[in-house]
Amino acid sequence: MNVTMKKIALPNGETLAYREREGGDQVLLLVHGNMTSSKHWDVFMEQFDSNYKIYGVDLRGFGSSTYHKRIRGIKDFSDDVKLFVDELGLKDFAMMGWSTGGAVGMQFVADYPGYCEKLILLASASTRGYPFFAAKEDGSPDFTKRLKTIEEVEQDTGKTIPVQTAYDTGNRDFLRTMWNMVIYTKNQPELNHYEQYIDDMLTQRNLADVYQALNTFNISPYHNGVTDGTNQAKDITIPVLILRGDRDYVVTAQMTEEIITDLGDNAKFVELKDCGHSPLIDDLPQLIQEVNQFLTVTVSG
Repeated sequence: MNVTMKKIALPNGETLAYREREGGDQVLLLVHGNMTSSKHWDVFMEQFDSNYKIYGVDLRGFGSSTYHKRIRGIKDFSDDVKLFVDELGLKDFAMMGWSTGGAVGMQFVADYPGYCEKLILLASASTRGYPFFAAKEDGSPDFTKRLKTIEEVEQDTGKTIPVQTAYDTGNRDFLRTMWNMVIYTKNQPELNHYEQYIDDMLTQRNLADVYQALNTFNISPYHNGVTDGTNQAKDITIPVLILRGDRDYVVTAQMTEEIITDLGDNAKFVELKDCGHSPLIDDLPQLIQEVNQFLTVTVSG
């Protein structure tokens, strides 16, 4: 199906790039995760139900979007999304957020009721954030020491500096090896697609800022070790589908349990069988089936 790359200027001075796929009257907005952009949704956009018009946005600092002002938290991304949907005149849409995009989606829905009708959280960061731990001498995470400040995250030798260095030097082999170890642990994208995904990773300009935004994100009623919760999870009253692969090495089962607990009865959890952190590559038909089923079920009462 025809997918067009476009850009739109926001009132806050940023310009967001986005992919638009033709379709019917129903609208689905896709929000990508860290180290990616709307490019990584390409296989989904190609194959999902043609009754849906699909928008995939590049968040600020990713893909072809601008990064004039540094983000300080997930809310900066979700506020950009609000400006984005207002500029395009989108309402009554469904939203799917992958990984970091799940946090963006939850913050958006909590802050701006009446826009999004259904929310899908794909391998999402928790309602209580995604903790960033200090690195031991061997580079592995020290789960007894959680970093607190952006300066600490910027200087982290376990994750931030190696990935940022790979970006700065265009080290494609490092990025490919990292993704094969953590995300594409069973299936890898088709070779040409994979090269395009690595091109896309190299566009990111906000790595440490995103790590810290995830570290401090917290819409739960609890303190997460760094920040007090805003207790906004209770404000998410639309139907939510929570999806996590049974062998996801990025988002833990505990993080998913936190989402389920904090969102309550309007959230439904489905485990994706034999999938890691990218069900888009591991089992696209299974992902499409679950998303389509959730979006087409009429909410009663």
